[in-house]
Amino acid sequence: MSALLFAAILLPLALATLLHPGTTRSAALTLVPWAPLPALGLALFGTPGFTLEAPWLLLGARFGLDATTQTFLFFTAALWLAAGIYARAYLAGDPGRARFSGFFLLTMCGNLGLILAQDVASFYLFFALMTYCAYGLVVHDGSAAARRAARVYLVMAVLGEAMLLTGLLLLVHAAGTLDIVRAVEVITSAPTRSTVAAWLLAGFGVKAGAVLLHLWLPLAHPVAPTPASAVLSGAIIKAGLLGWLRFLPLGGVALPELGALLITAGLLAAFYGVVIGVTEREPKVLLAYSSISQMGLMSVGVGAGLLAPQAWPALLPAVTLYALHHAFAKGLLFLGVGLAARAAGAGPGILLGQLLPALSLAGAPLTSGALAKTHLKDALAMLPAPWPHWLAWLLPLAAVGTSVLMIRFLFITAGARAPTQAVAPGLWRAWWLLWLLWLLGFAWLAHTVSWPRAPELLAQALAPGGLWSGLWPVAAGALIVALVMLPPLRRVLARVPPIPPGDLLLPIERALHWLATARGHVARIPVVRLAPALVAWSRLGTARMEGGLRAWSVAGVALLMLLGLLSLLLARA
Repeated sequence: MSALLFAAILLPLALATLLHPGTTRSAALTLVPWAPLPALGLALFGTPGFTLEAPWLLLGARFGLDATTQTFLFFTAALWLAAGIYARAYLAGDPGRARFSGFFLLTMCGNLGLILAQDVASFYLFFALMTYCAYGLVVHDGSAAARRAARVYLVMAVLGEAMLLTGLLLLVHAAGTLDIVRAVEVITSAPTRSTVAAWLLAGFGVKAGAVLLHLWLPLAHPVAPTPASAVLSGAIIKAGLLGWLRFLPLGGVALPELGALLITAGLLAAFYGVVIGVTEREPKVLLAYSSISQMGLMSVGVGAGLLAPQAWPALLPAVTLYALHHAFAKGLLFLGVGLAARAAGAGPGILLGQLLPALSLAGAPLTSGALAKTHLKDALAMLPAPWPHWLAWLLPLAAVGTSVLMIRFLFITAGARAPTQAVAPGLWRAWWLLWLLWLLGFAWLAHTVSWPRAPELLAQALAPGGLWSGLWPVAAGALIVALVMLPPLRRVLARVPPIPPGDLLLPIERALHWLATARGHVARIPVVRLAPALVAWSRLGTARMEGGLRAWSVAGVALLMLLGLLSLLLARA
């Protein structure tokens, strides 16, 4: 297992280094899609509880697996594998393919490394690597929209990293250790636990697409290449969720104010993503708002753990199962959008392949979504009153909204007009591989400690009551869509313009522009006088960063140094 763990981290780094212009680039490009295989093998065959320490590396590095991280590693590696195969065909004629592959590998390394890290320093190193290298995936095509989305992503990423680093420093200072498990145990009884938890909620919330911190997500998805969108929505935003699971004192102490706040914010996101998403006419933007909505439901589970520690043993596997279900369903939908865009319209095969994950997100019977929502609903019933009463009404209504959103998505996909061309076989192979991994994933999970209630949940989901609870929200969503399609309502709603991606970002940008151009008495306010300089500085910093990120000679040297350090770790193991 040690060899698989090292390969999971070293292989993406090594291949990224070999992408430097030279004789090795061609071979490295061929191997890029297979870089996640060691991580996938570790997830499938690794043993929870396995750890590997390197006290001489960084501030004392430690890597390993537990039941939760094993599940996250499985679906993360599976998504990166399918996206890598997809990207090789999708970007076959792209002159920037090597640059994209470099950022793809580095982001993958950060994503996989943070899952395996068991000390604070290593976790933050890989989390930052993932965060900043994902900028290269968003800005890839260089269009004005891509550059704007990348700037917003970068600003939000810096804000998130600042809040996250503050929370981690406070955690380590209070706990006196870098070991994540021991630090969380100590902070449970520390007087600063609420302050630490608040910073961590906000810092990881940016990556998780929490409401009000989600502004980057609907901008980044439509401009990024389709394989990048799949991992952004399916895997990278789950890093924020995993950060909450790893660093918050869940199950150890009650933080009722923060728990109630996170539950409320999660419910708001669940409905907010639907309301904004149904106005969109671009499928990738709609899927981005769907991710905000679904991540809101997972946030409800985490908030419930902060509110009622006694419920956390039931909530943790429920949230983990929901993350697995959402990762595969959303990855399939994004890759299917790319297929439909390159085919001669969305044919029956593509529409059928999109229908099943869409129904799963809505929680239709006999889908992974039905199992995940049943598990989450059962765990939430353990909360103190009046939460179970309210959630018993609000969660099915959220499922109705998701059904409407997914039906809207299927209509948009079916009505797409694409040039008549043959779809590259690699795109189909990646899509069907992800389908296979999704089906195998639930069979694998049922035999691990991550999902001990599998037989009970399956029986509950297949019972008449379980089938009805999954069926009626989908039927209600279909009825709403049918009513909206009636000519009078259809004519009225056709005049409703789509809300711009980023929604709340537009008034924020206008306010900043007003501050930057204000004159007279407003300009005499000290903070306002700084606005033009801040705007100019941010533009200059972004331009310099773009230039630096493109300088592969510098990146190659840095990667070689990091590769050397990790190779020493392998030699000493």
